[in-house]
Amino acid sequence: MQPVKTKLTSLLGIRVPVVSASMVYATSAELAAEVSRGGGFGFFGIASAAVTPAKLREDLSRARLGLLSDAKSQPLPIGCGFIGWMMDSQEEEYTELLDVALESGVKAIWLSFGNNLYRWIQYIRASPAYRVCSPSIFVQVTSVDEAVQAVNDWKVDVLVVQGNESGGHGRSTAPSTMVLLSEVLALLPKATAPPVLAAGGIAHGMQVAAYLTAGASGAVLGTRFLLTRESPYSAAQKSVLLAAQSHQTVRSLAFDDARGTNRWPAGIDGRGVRNRIVEDIDAGVDHATVQERFRNAAQAGGDSDSDYLLVWSGQGVSLMDEIMPAKAIVEELHVEIVQALRCAQQFLS
Repeated sequence: MQPVKTKLTSLLGIRVPVVSASMVYATSAELAAEVSRGGGFGFFGIASAAVTPAKLREDLSRARLGLLSDAKSQPLPIGCGFIGWMMDSQEEEYTELLDVALESGVKAIWLSFGNNLYRWIQYIRASPAYRVCSPSIFVQVTSVDEAVQAVNDWKVDVLVVQGNESGGHGRSTAPSTMVLLSEVLALLPKATAPPVLAAGGIAHGMQVAAYLTAGASGAVLGTRFLLTRESPYSAAQKSVLLAAQSHQTVRSLAFDDARGTNRWPAGIDGRGVRNRIVEDIDAGVDHATVQERFRNAAQAGGDSDSDYLLVWSGQGVSLMDEIMPAKAIVEELHVEIVQALRCAQQFLS
């Protein structure tokens, strides 16, 4: 299949302008590696509560062996993602994890949702390991102001523009992905701007092609890669996604209230599949009761009460109907993107 050439594919040396989102607690080094093996670029979302530095080093070493054989000097063609407010709240733990990612030679670092992201960008660029592999720094933004700051002041390598349709965490007042992308592109100098990626509600290569023609250099998909064999989502969570329709997703703080992770920057909430968590919070059930029900459901893996599972989901979920290997999804997206781009040419003939 013909490679798709954009600023992103040139920067990362990939064939398909598709990136799997850096979803904490919902990704793995294996998932990221399979996305990259398919021709896209995969990210592994890192949380100190989910992985130790030793385990992260082991996971990244295994990914390197699978992707590069014995090529120890080459950058590892996956990325690691970090959430800013988590890094700020546990600086020592996350500094160690970040060091492991850099020392392992990952090709990219993704930063999001923090009030002090620039200090972490500075830390990365000052690292001795950065001078060896020079990983690209991705920064996720949810507003025009954030985008301008990231490009003009921080000189980021890749800008991820996240619209309201996205699953997981995002800005409650963000416009749609297409509107925000258009606003951001209108303010950036075309010749010198970094690759800009569209994120939010994307499930099909046709949508990726539409964003490419609008000026994006690629697209980020999250929910689509939850429905993979490699995703750490449970069978119960995947079943919820397969049955969900776009109108069943909702932006809410209720999911974080239930999980006890409500320290996100102001204006940030999360989109997931609406269930009894949201209904109970909206009905005024006290948070202690909701958190106990959530813990019980999580410990049971959804076997006892699947309607109390936390299932993040973007609005594109209604376009997904099967669980596939991550590599196969990227390959399918590649075909769809090329077909859509070729089809678009007919309007100029």
